[in-house]
Amino acid sequence: MPYYVYRISEGNKLQRLDQHAKYREARDRVREIRAEQAKDDDALVRLIHASSEIEAERLLLTPREAPVEGDD
Repeated sequence: MPYYVYRISEGNKLQRLDQHAKYREARDRVREIRAEQAKDDDALVRLIHASSEIEAERLLLTPREAPVEGDD
């Protein structure tokens, strides 16, 4: 499965920036993009591992549940 690099801007607008077969290449690319990002740019740059671009976008847009704290 490939690794996708996405830019998520205000309003959950997704823009696919890149795709890599290996994790290290994708991770390095994300770090490179974040380093070049302007200080006033509040867009997120995210890395996602998915079987397709459609699945990657679905995973990025699905809200995550907060962890439950308490007795185990």
